[in-house]
Amino acid sequence: MLIISAIMVLRRLLYALINNAQLVERLAESRPIRRAAQLTAFAITRAQIAGKDAARQIRAGELGQKGARLRDTFLREVKEGMRDASRQIKDKK
Repeated sequence: MLIISAIMVLRRLLYALINNAQLVERLAESRPIRRAAQLTAFAITRAQIAGKDAARQIRAGELGQKGARLRDTFLREVKEGMRDASRQIKDKK
């Protein structure tokens, strides 16, 4: 029971501090908070860039495989068409 009441007191104290505009402003201007914000922004930006690069590689890989299959199918069809045309020409002679 004592732990729960201590948590409630801490929660109310933090709530009161967070709602104090002057305190929040002073903390925001402090060096540790600014540095933490810079590191957070850097990490988020780096994660976004890495995600975009990974998505680009995945799309390129899938499109590359699809393109190769399309090319192989096209070449196979052209070869079969040439064989059929060649047979038809021989049969007419």
